[in-house]
Amino acid sequence: MTGRTEIIMGMPITIDLAGRDDADLHRAAFDRFRQIDHRFSPYRDDSELAALNAGAIRAEDLSDEFREILELAEDAREFSDGYFDVRRPDGLLDPSGVVKGWAIKQVAQLLARAGSENFCIDAGGDIQVAGCNARGESWRVGIRNPFAEDEIVKAICPGTRGVATSGSYVRGHHIYDPHRPDRRLDDIVSVTVVAVDVLAADLLATAAFAMGRSGPEFLRAMPEVEAYVIDRDGIATFTPGFAALVVT
Repeated sequence: MTGRTEIIMGMPITIDLAGRDDADLHRAAFDRFRQIDHRFSPYRDDSELAALNAGAIRAEDLSDEFREILELAEDAREFSDGYFDVRRPDGLLDPSGVVKGWAIKQVAQLLARAGSENFCIDAGGDIQVAGCNARGESWRVGIRNPFAEDEIVKAICPGTRGVATSGSYVRGHHIYDPHRPDRRLDDIVSVTVVAVDVLAADLLATAAFAMGRSGPEFLRAMPEVEAYVIDRDGIATFTPGFAALVVT
């Protein structure tokens, strides 16, 4: 069995080693996800995030990993003109929008260091792939129909890159526009981004979704990024290079 799934961070996480049956490596990979969840979970009273939000620890006493997450969040806030922001309207920090992609990237690096050249990590629909699947073929990733979750509207071969989707059709309206927190984001229902890695893809997808109608233009200006956006009327727009990724 080369693909295994566990529920961590409140979502199913599947790690497929593409023909490599290595229970120890699977265990190490899932343990890394658990370590990250323990540090950053907004739902655990004993997480470092909970301690920071409660004022139990000072910013200067944060772990190196937490500092890295905050630096990534600040970079994302700047390049998105403030549309990506980990500070909630109530003033508390919720870096989940950074942590998920960062966690997947961390585990991908762990697998690579262990000698895995071919793998797929799928954490709640955000995906990092490398190499080929067990049949020696390029990994295929499906983009869900936001109006019918059991349907795939496009299948793509992203290569050794990351794929992330932001939208309101699974978790409801959990993304907001930091510039206008009370505005309901319903112009766009799904933003799928393919980028150099899943962390970059996730940050860009979240920022673009928060932008609403201006999101696709923002993504088209990003180098080495492809995107597929579906609006509330079911109309899809995509970047010029996206068609080359589509499996026919």
